[in-house]
Amino acid sequence: MTVAHIYTVAFQGIEARDVDVQVHVGESGGGQFNIVGLADKAVAESKERVRAALSAIGLALPFKRITVNLAPADLPKEGSHYDLPIALGLLAAMGVLPASEMENYVALGELSLDAAVTPVAGVLPAALAASSAGRGLICPAGNGPEAAWAGEMEILATPSLIALVNHMKGTQVLSPPSAKLAQDTRAVPDLKDVKGQESAKRALEIAAAGGHNLLMIGPPGAGKSMLAQRLPGILPPLDAREALEISMVKSLAGELADGAISKARPFRNPHHSASMAALVGGGLRVRPGEVSLAHLGVLFLDELPEFQRGVLESLRQPIESGEAVVARANAHVRYPARFQLVAAMNPCRCGYLSDPAQGCGRAPKCGNDYQSRISGPLFDRIDLHVEVAAVSASDLSLPPPAEGNAEVAARVARARAIQRERFKDHPIRTNAEAEGELLDAVATPDSAGAKLLAEASERMKLSARGYHRVLRVARTIADLAGAENVARPHVAEALSYRRLTSIAG
Repeated sequence: MTVAHIYTVAFQGIEARDVDVQVHVGESGGGQFNIVGLADKAVAESKERVRAALSAIGLALPFKRITVNLAPADLPKEGSHYDLPIALGLLAAMGVLPASEMENYVALGELSLDAAVTPVAGVLPAALAASSAGRGLICPAGNGPEAAWAGEMEILATPSLIALVNHMKGTQVLSPPSAKLAQDTRAVPDLKDVKGQESAKRALEIAAAGGHNLLMIGPPGAGKSMLAQRLPGILPPLDAREALEISMVKSLAGELADGAISKARPFRNPHHSASMAALVGGGLRVRPGEVSLAHLGVLFLDELPEFQRGVLESLRQPIESGEAVVARANAHVRYPARFQLVAAMNPCRCGYLSDPAQGCGRAPKCGNDYQSRISGPLFDRIDLHVEVAAVSASDLSLPPPAEGNAEVAARVARARAIQRERFKDHPIRTNAEAEGELLDAVATPDSAGAKLLAEASERMKLSARGYHRVLRVARTIADLAGAENVARPHVAEALSYRRLTSIAG
């Protein structure tokens, strides 16, 4: 009896859990090949890909009973990345590769019928898990650059099964991969392109400085999407830790092009026909959704009321907790989702509710019906509500504004630096994440500001959540002004961005 071991991983959310691939070659059995251990269809089909790949390098499976056990047996196994560890376990059990050496590696990769090893999703979190366990990593060559970000560890990034076998036998050397940083060659939209809309640009700056959620309401063609697309250009660049966080999610989703990590903040813009699984994660094989792919970046929802109501309501929990939880009967899968929500909508279906020149014929019912598609609790979770008026022809004929991305980004960076110092001893990054005693400690206004906030809370019927969001926005406005304490003018401006009971009113 021959048994060989090699390790791979199973993904539960962003966590990579160890899987022990045990390969047993019996004395007899007539060529049976079984895979056990709660494997899905893609894993069960591995035996045919493995059989063909071994044949392509001149090896045949022994005419014996082969059993592959993926332990722990009660952990679901999904995906094609089990091909390579199963093949390596078989080669070790057959004596082609040293079995004692295989136990020191975590392997993942999909095999082609010609024995090429093709890229798979999730290599970066797998590499980090392997490094933590003190093991080396065997992965496809196409995933080598992302694996290299895991730090000092042995990485064998192989283009084919035969190249790996030759490396193990000492007849060929696989060069260690180098970490790769993606070069973003896309032109960054500049705020200088936006004429007029000074109040909306101010709200955009506050949103960028404090990580706040933003809703823009205005008629078609007012520039709502144009403004949203310019938000990433004024956000500070990612630091190394943030880039790694985002890249782990992208790796699981298979969106790391050529294994290169980007330091650009994500900007996700899903269509309003997106399903709940597409937005928050899930599906037959659970994958991260748009809220997780927008982690530490921007999630832009254009035409907000056109999204399905259930889909929008599913955003409430990620906005509050900063993570998306996909519930399954056998497990709860968690993905990070600390995104910045930017939404845009028309005031009514036709878009001209408050335009005297193109008056809505069904006002105010048209506006109330349209706005009621979005629940009050979701509105309450948005810090900044700003009306974006139509731009006149005289505004469009003006020269470009003096301030663009560079000037606004500099102010945002200064405000973010203040917050980074303020929260250095806490697991949060921005004012938008502060809560409880910490929020009271950093954002309690002076006596005049406190009086104004108390009076406004009564008149505007602010909820407890709305009250605290006003404090967070006021703290950000004070940071932009370089003020140590929150004063009445900061509170007044923050209150001006709260939504009243009816947009139509």
